[in-house]
Amino acid sequence: MTEETIQRILSKYPDQRSALLPLMHLYQEEAGYLTEDAMRELAARLDVPPIQVAEVATFYDMFRLKPGGQREIWVCHNLSCALLGAEQVIRRLEETLGVSAGETTPDGLFTIKRVECLAACGRAPAIQVGPDYYGPVSTDDVDTLVAQLKQQSGSHL
Repeated sequence: MTEETIQRILSKYPDQRSALLPLMHLYQEEAGYLTEDAMRELAARLDVPPIQVAEVATFYDMFRLKPGGQREIWVCHNLSCALLGAEQVIRRLEETLGVSAGETTPDGLFTIKRVECLAACGRAPAIQVGPDYYGPVSTDDVDTLVAQLKQQSGSHL
């Protein structure tokens, strides 16, 4: 991340505080998650209290406060998805990957993450991995999906 990139983002906003979300994304891309140092630096740069940056970081599912897997498997567990089996899909993912939701596999490849809404109610229960959506997903689909994701990641585990 360069100062030029940061300035380009800041130039798009008349009030620099409005650049918080895009800058948080930029900082997260750099380290893979939002470090405490990055959040303090953002607060100072935008002249906002550090707690405000932390509040935003913990409100949105897309921000990570600790390192995660190379691939994050987001599982919606909001109403539509929950009613159509999201909890069973999460349990099957946990069994298949050997970790609980919120944890990362020992090889660092996958993190399972519960999210409130993927805006994919018509495909419930829905999973998102990077920009890709999957759904409706059943427990029977989980092993195939995990194998596909491992192959895409170049993992032979």
